[in-house]
Amino acid sequence: MAGNNSQSSQSRPVIGVLALQGDFDAHRAALECAGAQAKPVRTAAELQDIHGLIIPGGESTAMLKLLDYENLFEPLREFGAQKPIFGTCAGAILLASKVVNPVQRSLDLVDMIIERNGYGRQIDSRIAPIEIAGHSSEAVFIRAPIIRRVGPETKVLATYHDAPVLVEAGPHLAATFHPELSANGNPVHALFVDKVRSFKNPSGR
Repeated sequence: MAGNNSQSSQSRPVIGVLALQGDFDAHRAALECAGAQAKPVRTAAELQDIHGLIIPGGESTAMLKLLDYENLFEPLREFGAQKPIFGTCAGAILLASKVVNPVQRSLDLVDMIIERNGYGRQIDSRIAPIEIAGHSSEAVFIRAPIIRRVGPETKVLATYHDAPVLVEAGPHLAATFHPELSANGNPVHALFVDKVRSFKNPSGR
């Protein structure tokens, strides 16, 4: 029976969605379509029951305050040291090694410098064509940040106007757009689900 449960967790991993701010229900639906079990996460204890985590968009300063209120900042950093995290928009800001405009705290899990609201104000939001893994897709930018620099171990998976918009660093993904809002679907959730499936905990457990 234990073997069957292990096989099930590999084929349909449990992926949490940080449900403090942002359109976490759209991420839940996208994860279910990509073959994962989605679970809302609001406490540190709930991190123990998942194989990966999505940090959705929102407002990064407000999200930091909520993380502090729920005593989640350090548990998230510890989780990211062991398991995959996918950050979108504000979530990507939180994953970065350095945040500018203005400078603020981050989890330092992806080696990149990211600028908040790099594409302008709400009125400058847009839907743009991009290419992901050789396939045409779209990116929904809403007060999106811009990745200004990536480290040598951070791989660029997609760009827009010569700037990285989707990057990979070890087990983690970061996107400056909102894949959960693509009208025709977006392959990024499936990419993350596959990453979680194939990920092996460094401890060997």
